Amino acid sequence: MITIQLDIAQTVGMAAVLLVVGEFIKKKVGLLARYFIPGPIIGGVLFSLVALVGHETGTFLLHFDDNMRTLMLLVFFTTIGFSASFELLKKGGVGVALFLAAAIGLVLMQNTLGALLASALGVHPLIGVAAGSIALTGGHGTAAAFGPLLEQAGVVGALPAAIAAATFGLVAGCVIGGPVGKLLMRRKSLRGPDESTVAEVSQAAQTPEASANSKGALMHAAILIAVAIGVGTVLVNLLSARGVVLPAYLGPMVLAALMRNVIDWRRGPLPTRQFEAVGQVSLAFFLAMALMSMKLWELAEVAGPLLLILLAQTALMFAYAYWVTFRIMGRDYDAAVIATGHCGFSMGATPNAMANMQAFTSANGPSAKAFFVIPLVGSLFIDFFNAVIITGFVNYLK
Repeated sequence: MITIQLDIAQTVGMAAVLLVVGEFIKKKVGLLARYFIPGPIIGGVLFSLVALVGHETGTFLLHFDDNMRTLMLLVFFTTIGFSASFELLKKGGVGVALFLAAAIGLVLMQNTLGALLASALGVHPLIGVAAGSIALTGGHGTAAAFGPLLEQAGVVGALPAAIAAATFGLVAGCVIGGPVGKLLMRRKSLRGPDESTVAEVSQAAQTPEASANSKGALMHAAILIAVAIGVGTVLVNLLSARGVVLPAYLGPMVLAALMRNVIDWRRGPLPTRQFEAVGQVSLAFFLAMALMSMKLWELAEVAGPLLLILLAQTALMFAYAYWVTFRIMGRDYDAAVIATGHCGFSMGATPNAMANMQAFTSANGPSAKAFFVIPLVGSLFIDFFNAVIITGFVNYLK
């Protein structure tokens, strides 16, 4: 068997090619765009299929440099930390806080259900967590981030299982969202608003921009991210030396959140758009590099239990949106729209939630509250809390 070793430059170059290929295929295949399958996932999975052929035929084996992938992971979670503003949570009002509480409650239930089912089916309970909030509430980014960590903990096939679960969730979340809303409308005798009253309430949640100078703002963002990563990893290493083992990303993410809230408290400017851009780029490259090295042949060992867990997670999401999210959010039309969006939000990603709500409100009337609450929680808060909760589950179950 021929072994092909790619160094750091070649690994990044290959990832860039796969990003382009993935986006090209997504534009050509409408089904992929309809369910918001990310371009890096398409390109990375395509490449991993090539690696699967090489492994199964015994002709070639691919090895990649992991250093840049590790850095991209740290950068991505650091930008997540900088988005966790508790001042924005307060400005968002009771609705945002309630939906965040509902989303966190589902994260706990997804991981608990997944771990219990995995144990009952004879596989490692962390496979259940991989098919829990890692893949569903977290999406492909969190799946690709935690998959290798679970494999390091001895969970064979965790990365391909998490990626497969995240892809399943994108589709399932779109499929069940509409039925949840329709059932609530019929059984609760709800009616949409008579006329459009959509307001630009999202302006209230804006933070000061650092500067109109994009070059200066980008440098500002790069410095803050670098400081958070540098100091955060030092703190993680110090704790590890004292027996408190934490994943490397957790220190930078928490430190970034602290820095963000101190800056908010002092009314300082923040390069929020630059944080978002850096986060998107780092996530795209991280996804491509993670999936390039995915060992699909390991998925066969957990494929059957994984499917059963995902079907149970879909049933949980349907029941949770109907019985819990709807009640927490006020038992009115807005609550029904939010429940519809929650299916896409906690089974796939925020764009899936928006697609669910757009389809639902186009037939039943607008909901300004729903279109404000869900994107705010999805873009600013849930990833932070989800990562912390997952870390707790992983440390307990490994």
